[in-house]
Amino acid sequence: MALKATIFKAELQIADMDRNYYHEHALTIARHPSETDERMMVRLLAYALHADEALSFGKGLSTDDEPDLWQKDLTGAIELWIDVGQPDDKRIRRACGRARQVVVYSYGGQGAVIWWNQISGKLDRASNLTVISVPAVASQALAKLARRNMRLNCTVQDEQVWLADVEERVQVELTIVRAASAPLR
Repeated sequence: MALKATIFKAELQIADMDRNYYHEHALTIARHPSETDERMMVRLLAYALHADEALSFGKGLSTDDEPDLWQKDLTGAIELWIDVGQPDDKRIRRACGRARQVVVYSYGGQGAVIWWNQISGKLDRASNLTVISVPAVASQALAKLARRNMRLNCTVQDEQVWLADVEERVQVELTIVRAASAPLR
């Protein structure tokens, strides 16, 4: 018998002073049985950093042709494709061909560095690709915030990011490993 996804509910209040975006989102997150709390919380962080009414979660790890998060315009064209983890270069190239902007949030410390060093040369022509590294200390601290029912606040100011619940606060210092030629909006 196949294991079912675990459902998490998150009330996410976002104050993004860099984008002038202030909004509260009631999210339902399905965590695949093979997904860790760390990966799920990095997905949630990515949602917070790109929050928009049109941004939605993909079907998850079991679906190869969908990202972790995506935003489509009214015609169905993919504006933004967000993957979390260490996707292979073929998946990234395919995403770059389908979406206007592609963002990969890698995490995992030294493993993420090795992953990027192995595939970066194959992605030289992907002008719409941005790769952002989440430090291992931050992603592990985010995992400790995971609860079946979460009330989280995300604050972004001067490219500094904080994610907090009532008990703990995690500062996330993101590193842009590769910036897209065309800026993100």
